[in-house]
Amino acid sequence: MTLTQWLLFILIIQVIHGLGTWKLYQKAGRQAWEAFVPVYNGVILMKIINRPWWWVILMFLPVVNLIMFIVVWVETARSFGKNQPIDTFLAIITFGFYNYYLNYFTNVVHIKDRSLHPKSSSGEWASSILFAIVAATIVHTYFIQPFTIPSSSLEKSLLVGDFLFVSKFHYGARVPMTTVGAPMVHDTIPKLNIKSYLFDDHKGSDSWMNKLQLPYLRIPGFQKIKRNDIVVFNQPADTLLDMNNFHPDRNYYKPIDKKTNLVKRCVAIPGDSLEVRAGYVYINGKKNELPDRAHLQFSYFVQPKTNQFDPMFMANRYDITDRFYIINNQNTYFFSAISDEALEKFKNNPNVVSIRLNIQEKGERDPSIFPHNPQYNWNNDFFGPMYIPEAGKTIDINLKVLPLYKRAISEYEGNTLEVKGDQIYINGKVATSYTFKQDYYWMMGDNRHNSLDARAWGLVPFTHVVGKPVFIWMSWNSFGQGFNKIRWERMFTTVHGSGKATSYFIPFLVVLFGFIGFNKWRARKNS
Repeated sequence: MTLTQWLLFILIIQVIHGLGTWKLYQKAGRQAWEAFVPVYNGVILMKIINRPWWWVILMFLPVVNLIMFIVVWVETARSFGKNQPIDTFLAIITFGFYNYYLNYFTNVVHIKDRSLHPKSSSGEWASSILFAIVAATIVHTYFIQPFTIPSSSLEKSLLVGDFLFVSKFHYGARVPMTTVGAPMVHDTIPKLNIKSYLFDDHKGSDSWMNKLQLPYLRIPGFQKIKRNDIVVFNQPADTLLDMNNFHPDRNYYKPIDKKTNLVKRCVAIPGDSLEVRAGYVYINGKKNELPDRAHLQFSYFVQPKTNQFDPMFMANRYDITDRFYIINNQNTYFFSAISDEALEKFKNNPNVVSIRLNIQEKGERDPSIFPHNPQYNWNNDFFGPMYIPEAGKTIDINLKVLPLYKRAISEYEGNTLEVKGDQIYINGKVATSYTFKQDYYWMMGDNRHNSLDARAWGLVPFTHVVGKPVFIWMSWNSFGQGFNKIRWERMFTTVHGSGKATSYFIPFLVVLFGFIGFNKWRARKNS
């Protein structure tokens, strides 16, 4: 729905609320008209149910408000003496319309200074859990989101098994577009394998469920994405149940905030001219210099001298990540990710005859590479040059460059786009130029031959940016044994920065136990 349609919808909700509660307002010593005034009626209702005024703000926060509606329905009934389990059940099962029954068909009395403490231990537990969910949902949605590294595309900087805290407020927290969904759950509900939100993937904007989507809104951030920042974003081309079945040109009707979360390095920012030469990124004609914590990795063919070659031993000895396997009868091994540092040591091993870089030739077209058009003979290793759009900047549009920006113009910026003969029509008018409405970014993995990134789907619009990884709080090595499954040196380290990452785990434990000890000492002193 558009913003205007949402405002109309909210007004209708206010009328429904007023019609169902105006007598209750009167019985609480208020005026009937106060039940109908948007926002103000919420403030008055909080006074009636003896709750803080700022609960009204929670009533307007997407996802959080789904929980708060239930709380307010129950609290309203309890404020008029309806404290039995059956009253709670009816308030919830009728979606708040139980208030209509109380308003028109009962002679309830308002309890002005009712106790807010639950009358049973089960009620206290329920209240504690409910408000913990509300608090966690607010933090998760607008401040910090936990994230796990699932793949090796940023290996060396971020390892498979790293558990991150991702800041939403650095680049500005995005207001959820999906209004009806389970809190703190992304695409599917774990174990149940069912969708975690109300949306029809097959009907597009024509479905009534999809009309409940909010338009894109973002709270202003205090930092812009810088070149070489590591960024978490929603995969723009698609959200997939199976990442192995990637179809970048298929139009998937899924909300932006429910698309697959990915983490890559932003190697090009709005206004840049990007080119990939032999796997290395060049920005505006100059080779991109990565931070010292970043380590590019490429795939290689390794020919051993004897059959005694142990690839697992070699991988562990030279800190080679990712998979490896035999590719022919001559025992040639394919290592999918070797860094430059590892290569220098590995190639001098006496059991290695040769190491050959796996690289595609310039001009050799890879159909899986963006823009998936025969006019562009691009591949993983040789790509571009390509201009990265900046909001407000205008470019010339013709049939040659159209494949690069077609998806941005139509899918990401909501224009209709047609080609008739040798003319391009945007929103029904012949177009020879186009002015972009938002910023775009180019996200790539440091693991250049084993990363599903922008080379497959193209530009990442700012609407799809989730946040900035700032902290590794845990790191789990699935190949380790015993205590070595935990990468202790990576716990409580920062994601960005220069030099070797410093672990703040020990200082954290000192502060934690110091805080616990202080609280116990204070409790004994006051007892």
